[in-house]
Amino acid sequence: MIRVGLIGYGYWGPNLVRNFSAAEGSEVLMVCDINQQSLNKVRKSYPNIKVTSDSNELIKDPDIDVVAIATPVFTHYELAKKALNEGKNVFVEKPFTYTSAEAEKLIELAEKKNLKIMVDHTFLYTGAVRKIKQLVEDHVLGDIFYYDSIRVNLGLFQHDINVVWDLAPHDISIMEYVINDKPQAVVATGAEHFDRGLEDIAYLTIYFTKNIIAHINVNWLSPVKVRTTLIGGQKKMIVWNDLEPDEKIKIYDKGVQVKTKEGKYNLLVAYRSGDIWTPRVEQTEALKLMVDKFIDYISNGGRIINDGPAGMRVVRLLEACNKSLKNKGEMVYL
Repeated sequence: MIRVGLIGYGYWGPNLVRNFSAAEGSEVLMVCDINQQSLNKVRKSYPNIKVTSDSNELIKDPDIDVVAIATPVFTHYELAKKALNEGKNVFVEKPFTYTSAEAEKLIELAEKKNLKIMVDHTFLYTGAVRKIKQLVEDHVLGDIFYYDSIRVNLGLFQHDINVVWDLAPHDISIMEYVINDKPQAVVATGAEHFDRGLEDIAYLTIYFTKNIIAHINVNWLSPVKVRTTLIGGQKKMIVWNDLEPDEKIKIYDKGVQVKTKEGKYNLLVAYRSGDIWTPRVEQTEALKLMVDKFIDYISNGGRIINDGPAGMRVVRLLEACNKSLKNKGEMVYL
């Protein structure tokens, strides 16, 4: 039985407690939060779980095998470092750390201690993303041309990170998982409107080695919530609307074929428009699948798609985006 302690019972913490408590092979022993109202909620919902406002008490508890961290990103490194030094496996909410240097140190420490790290890139375990990955690997789309994602809504404003660090980790982790190529450079533009020094709207353009281009729009100021991704390929194209209750993915048999007739300046462009079909997407809760995978990872080893190095790659791209933002859209090479 894997025994879990959770630090942070705010927005995401209750979902972690629910899934770690329900999963076969794990139980939650303790929850830590500095807010007494949050601890009262734990007491009411889970009377058998111990509560504390002292993270050190939880981390040093000899009965705990895993420390799950669902706190602001600037606290991740120190909490994870303490947990690893106490011999605990670590589950960390996205983004992994505040800097790639911090991420690298945690990865090295985990390897030294023979411990496991999982970063909470939940979307990788959704039925939609797993189906898209399968379609790409089966070459249904052909060569990938572009990846275009919109993730906008009104709020929730974060007090310590900008909109890129809050929302883009989802899209960057999905993009990296789906596209079998390494990003080479990034251009980021954005703006902040409330004198906080934190951008609330941003546009990211990412360039890959195989002439793939990705564009990500993140925004805390949208009047409507939009979660739409387009992936264009040589053979077919995908539209993924995550807010759609049933038909989340639609595959369009549409494309463009360009041929030369007599010379390179005399081009013939042919447009192909075929059927639209919707594949079946598994509806199991992504967080449940991820928690089950983490328990198996700790118990039996193997590989996972959202380990420490995967989390570090996302942080490195976020750092490059921040650098480009601060320099008004300067291209930053990775």
